[in-house]
Amino acid sequence: MRPRGDRRDLEGVAVVIPMPAGCRVWIATGHTDMRRGMQGLALQVQEQLKRDPHAGDLYIFRGRRGDLAKILWHDGLGLSLYAKRLDRGRFIWPSATEGAVSISAAQMAYMLEGIDWRNPQLTWSRRALGEREKLGVGRILGRHKSPNL
Repeated sequence: MRPRGDRRDLEGVAVVIPMPAGCRVWIATGHTDMRRGMQGLALQVQEQLKRDPHAGDLYIFRGRRGDLAKILWHDGLGLSLYAKRLDRGRFIWPSATEGAVSISAAQMAYMLEGIDWRNPQLTWSRRALGEREKLGVGRILGRHKSPNL
């Protein structure tokens, strides 16, 4: 039997928060004291963001260093607190210092992977595609356009 907390079975698998349709995602701008737990973050949502933490929306908080994010969510049954720490890089955060910014669930997924959710980039570039064409890969795939045709 594996020790508790052993996540070898989840290696390479994205853990997804089961968000219902119509659920909004809010980024709490500025820096949050990451020592806060569920109740402290819920109080911050009420007092600083002027929102109801039990309404079913997700609230994302980031610490000063930027490598740790916490997500607060009430699913209708109880309050949940998720945490994610990046091994490398930082979470991209809005430049506003107070209030909340609404983002989509897809943008949240990008952000939690350490990708710039404001402007996600393709995994290929035109230059790399041009190099493939020179090697003849494009011709094999039927993408080569010859000026002689």
